[in-house]
Formats: sequence, C-alpha cells, structure tokens
Amino acid sequence: MKLPTLIAAVLLPLGLSASFAHADNYPTRPIRLIVPYAPGGSADIVARRISDEWGKALGGSMYIENKAGAGGNIGVDAVAKAEPDGYTIGLQTVSLAINPSIFPKMPYDTLKDLAQISTVATSQHVLVVNPNFPAKNAKDLVALAKASPGKFNYGSAGSGSTFHMSAELFKSVAAVDITHVPYKGGGPALIDTISGQVDMCFPVLSAAAQHVKAGKLNAMGVTGPKRSPLMPDVPTLAEAGVPGYSFETWFIVFAPAATPKPLIDKLNASLVKALNNPVLKEKMIKEGFDPETSTPAEARAKLSKELASWSKLVKERGITAE
Repeated sequence: MKLPTLIAAVLLPLGLSASFAHADNYPTRPIRLIVPYAPGGSADIVARRISDEWGKALGGSMYIENKAGAGGNIGVDAVAKAEPDGYTIGLQTVSLAINPSIFPKMPYDTLKDLAQISTVATSQHVLVVNPNFPAKNAKDLVALAKASPGKFNYGSAGSGSTFHMSAELFKSVAAVDITHVPYKGGGPALIDTISGQVDMCFPVLSAAAQHVKAGKLNAMGVTGPKRSPLMPDVPTLAEAGVPGYSFETWFIVFAPAATPKPLIDKLNASLVKALNNPVLKEKMIKEGFDPETSTPAEARAKLSKELASWSKLVKERGITAE
C-alpha cells in the first residue's frame, strides 16, 4: 500500500479528511477569491485591497476572479459548488442576506451551502442630490417628498443592490414615496444624478466623495450610525432629519460548506492578521471602508440575523428582482 493511501486509510475511519491532514501545509497553490461583480465596484475594491496581505499572512498567494451576474448569485453559486479544499473562497456584500428574499429561485442555500470565514469591513452610503435639487437638506427633502408622492426619483445600481436597499429603507423610515430607477451599475446612476436625469441616489462614500468635493453633488447625509472621516462635515441621516435610519454595507468572506474546520480557522486567523496591518487598515479607512473581522461563528450569526431582517423589509416594500 502506498503511503498516501495508507494515511487516508488510517484517517478516514476517524472521520478526518485529507484536507484536515494537510491543513498544516495549506496552501500549496494560489487561492481563488471570487468576487460576484464586475471590476471597479466596492466588493472588488475590498477584495483587491485585502488579497495580497491576506495571502502573505496565510503563507501563500491569492488571485481575484470576477464572476458577475444575477445580483451576485452566479459568483456565490460558483463558490458553493466548488471543491471544499480551501482553494476557492468568495467575498460578497450585504446582498448575500438580501438576495434570498428578492429572487424567486436561488441556485444555492445561503446558510446550508456556505461556510462563513469572517466579516471583513463595513462601508457607509451617502444620500446625494444634484446641486439644483430644490431641497438643500434631508429634512426639507422629506417634506417635499411627502407633499408630492411619486414626483421625485432615485437611481440605483439595480434591483437588490445596496444602492437600492439603502433607498428603500430610507423610504420606509421616512414614510415617503420616491420612484426607483434601476441602472446596470452604480456608475451610471451616479452620473445621471450629477447631470440631473434622476433626482438623487445612495452611492457608497468612496464613489461619491470626489464629486461632492468638486461641487457636482450635494451630500445630505451619510447612512451609517456615525459620521465618516471621509466626509466629517456631512451629518448622518438620523441627525439630518430622518431619526431611526441607519444602513451600512458589510462585506463577508466564505467557502463551500464542506470545507474542513481547520482550513476555515486558518483562513480566519490569517485574515485577522492581515487586517491588523496598520498600513492596510489606514488605506481602507481612507477609501471609506472600516475593517471589521469576526470569528466564523460570529459571521454566521450576523448573516442569519440579516437574512431575517431583510426578509421583513422586502415583504413590507414588495421588492422583487426586476
């Protein structure tokens, strides 16, 4: 009997896998990090920021594969159906918790088919309007919208996107009717807000900051629970006249469900080490991302809670993947 076969024969009756046996040597080849969106978006930016340092902390290397489509479902499904050997992992936004509620059919089960590794970061969005918009602050915008239901509109990066869901949460909390105009990406929605083709949008801070500073957009409020160092003079929307409103995009990394726990733990520990690098941390903060790690169990608990929370809002607002 050959040595590898002998090792497997000894391990398998004990319920141990070859991946477990080789966890100490992992990784021996580059790890594929799947981003379920096209290059240039917030998930892609976060993945590219962390991949080099994460790979080094792991004692190997990572490369990014962009696999866009179906609101991120195609890329996430590719991870769910990959070999659970630690060489295919994924990074997704809060859409991981939103999509099961807005898509009538999902190719994977979010909790059953994925093993959570860790949360990675959070990022705020910001309510921006064209400088010629009649309201100059969020309180006045809400008053105008209430006086003329359906008159005003907002652009999003598509149904189910964080642009979309942050706006729908705003509509729910502020009790206003503002028409949704979906685009194929956040860039076109932002451009049309600058030109005045749509009245407003809720882009991520990093995408809007340069346009606000140039005077091309008026920032009415950031969506998170506290002001951002990227726009310290811009109040939170809760401060600006929409009490109770709070929304942050979060990012999470995961692997196929059957990935052995020793590999998940090693991926988690190396990510925590990478995000504690002060140079990487400072770079991410300057781009509007707040590094935030967790244990695999904490990441799973957060995902479970968010799945229930977004399901409630989606049903309330009647949101579907158009």
